[in-house]
Amino acid sequence: MKAARAAALKESVGDGVTVEGRVAPGFEAVADQFLENFRSRGELGASLCLTVGGKARLDLWGGIADAKTGQVWNRDTVSIVYSCTKGATALCAHVLASRGQLDIDAPVAEIWPAFAQNGKARVTGRMMLDHSSAVPALREPVKPDGPYDWPYMTERLAAEEPFWEPGTRNGYHGMTFGWTVGELVRRVSGKSLGTFFQDEIAGPLGLDFWIGLPEAIEPRVAPLVPYVFTASEAKTPFMTALAREPKSIASLFYFNNGRWRVGGNHTREDRAAEIGAANGVTNARGLAGMYAPLANGGRLGGVTLVDSTTLARMAEVSMATHDDAALRIPTRFALGFMKSMDNRKRSIAARLWGEDCDSVILGAPAFGHVGAGGSLGFADPACGLSFGYTMNRMGPGLLLNDRGQALVDATYRALGYRSKDAGVWTR
Repeated sequence: MKAARAAALKESVGDGVTVEGRVAPGFEAVADQFLENFRSRGELGASLCLTVGGKARLDLWGGIADAKTGQVWNRDTVSIVYSCTKGATALCAHVLASRGQLDIDAPVAEIWPAFAQNGKARVTGRMMLDHSSAVPALREPVKPDGPYDWPYMTERLAAEEPFWEPGTRNGYHGMTFGWTVGELVRRVSGKSLGTFFQDEIAGPLGLDFWIGLPEAIEPRVAPLVPYVFTASEAKTPFMTALAREPKSIASLFYFNNGRWRVGGNHTREDRAAEIGAANGVTNARGLAGMYAPLANGGRLGGVTLVDSTTLARMAEVSMATHDDAALRIPTRFALGFMKSMDNRKRSIAARLWGEDCDSVILGAPAFGHVGAGGSLGFADPACGLSFGYTMNRMGPGLLLNDRGQALVDATYRALGYRSKDAGVWTR
């Protein structure tokens, strides 16, 4: 991506910490919010990238990549982006659908016969993508190295009894999404999920983005700093379930993952595995670059990801609820992607940590995915926008927090949007 008329920026944000990059005219206010995140909102290290019409309008990075060593966040620093990975995994499925190789409305059992066990014969790819396939977790304990053993996880999920009648409601498939949708990709393409993503998406687009990180990239990885919840903060339905209901869907999907932990001290093993729901490694440039073709008709720079019909289907709301069976907040999902979710007046977390927690407010046509702690990537085809934001200090809440939403808000204002009072950004 080449920046159009972008001016260089290099600015101190205090204590010897610097932010640098390039900003095109008209997007200075977005850069100001990125700087403000460091000055007053607790940012440690982060990157932010925007493209409009396929051209980079802002590309910034800075802060500290490793709090223990003081290593700075460089232009090519990357980090785990947790559930932003789901957008990449979903895109793999849609690429195959666009090519006529995967029918997302056909029963999954046609290509994965074992998945029909225990009442799942009518589950479709659509249900897997919109979190209604009813296997948001595994009931029995996952072996310690389970998340690093693809056949083990897919066999367990094929045999799992659904938590509800598939297709009748949705509940966030926080970890299992990667193996259900990922197994469709593997069976149809003949390649592992991570290999398909590299060969067909990241490689052609020239992105620093991996599902299954090569060892050579390890020195560039910024370790994550988890948000530590106190006992007094366990007041939301989700947090209450984690603390007091070990058999709940929330507790099972969050804790029953062998050695894998969200917010944990991730190891080489954690990053090398192909965990298609949670361990993608990239930076803001990688996220914005992946969504740029999707913001521009499915094609960019000679690379075609999906056709117009597939792109339109990807962006439509497929499932929504006032009480997600796993997250226990209102959610709205397209096919593998989050849609705008305004929970400012409906979430206990918004009262505890600020109104931006448990929300992600985008334009109505936009689709993308939040990652635990507050990272975000999305496309808005209505304005040709692709957006990527990554950071290493995680924030509270289940969706965005004040850092990420401030960047989204400034971006839409820079594009002439006026209000998010409707729960979506409007002009």
